[in-house]
Amino acid sequence: MIAITQIQPLTTPHSLQNAYHQTKNLSFYSSQTSVVKLRIPNFSNPNKPPLSSRIAAMSVADQARVPLALPLPPPPVTKFKIALCQLSVTTDKLRNISHAREAIEEAANKGAQLILLPEIWNSPYSNDSFPVYAEDIELGGDASPSTAMLSEVSRNLKVTVVGGSIPERCGDRLYNTCCVFGTDGKLKAKHRKIHLFDIDIPGKMTFKESKTLTAGESPTIVDTDVGRIGIGICYDIRFQELAAIYAARGAHLLCYPGAFNMTTGPLHWELLQRARAADNQLYVATCAPARDTGSGYVAWGHSTLVGPFGEVLATTDHDETIVIAEIDYSVIEQRRTYLPFINQRRGDLYQLVDVQRLYAESTK
Repeated sequence: MIAITQIQPLTTPHSLQNAYHQTKNLSFYSSQTSVVKLRIPNFSNPNKPPLSSRIAAMSVADQARVPLALPLPPPPVTKFKIALCQLSVTTDKLRNISHAREAIEEAANKGAQLILLPEIWNSPYSNDSFPVYAEDIELGGDASPSTAMLSEVSRNLKVTVVGGSIPERCGDRLYNTCCVFGTDGKLKAKHRKIHLFDIDIPGKMTFKESKTLTAGESPTIVDTDVGRIGIGICYDIRFQELAAIYAARGAHLLCYPGAFNMTTGPLHWELLQRARAADNQLYVATCAPARDTGSGYVAWGHSTLVGPFGEVLATTDHDETIVIAEIDYSVIEQRRTYLPFINQRRGDLYQLVDVQRLYAESTK
């Protein structure tokens, strides 16, 4: 039986803003298992045709993405090297920061222009540790020595750094946060993990990030010197709608720092990376901590780069290492020409609505 979900009429930009805030933990509606009937009002920017008219003029394939998917932008570079720094993590925060710096410097010396760190690389991965190791990223400086190091090293080496994730303190809340630094050392984007890792597999794995962490409220896509990148953290990779949002916003590459465990890692880590890449015909890069069997949370490891056909281009096992691989963006268009399913979606049967972008565009 197919469920029909009605999105009620939204008569003003203000009401669309309310709808966005009501659904901001998702930032999209999806009809993967249901048909979505979208009714958009005729509020508009006077310089644009009414939104409902613009949607009606879309092709069936276009209507599968509301707003209309952005074309893939020309990347600043076609080919470059990416480094996945699979780091060992200890209870010594200063050691973790120093060690990450050394890995970034080594990767840059090997020609990497984009460097990816693991999830929670400055702290043990535990609810007890998150409050102790958390940093105030907005204050910076001594209040956030981890991001201060990332800013300094990215500026000195002229590299783009997707800084894995660290526990972030903001007021009385904690987040699992990824910071992206440009070649000038400036913070270009900050992604707070949207989907918290709350699972219970009896006798194997039980963990509830929500005991200490707050979920992020926004997808994060950032233009860098090596292309447009969509950011997710670990459990975010399970949600295909988030990746689809990034693809519709013109991403070339999806980066997921993660720390899958010994139960779900063997089953799903590579599978999900390949699925997200093949779903959207994009590159997907992941970076995990190295495995420490003596820690309370044992990571699976296996940092990996996947190409836009879902092919594994580079990977490793569970030991500490730096994976260096080449990304060639020209392959994206080639693969999309060979297999043009992006233009074959059935917008008359299903839609994915980027509420955040829809609201932003309606108020321009």
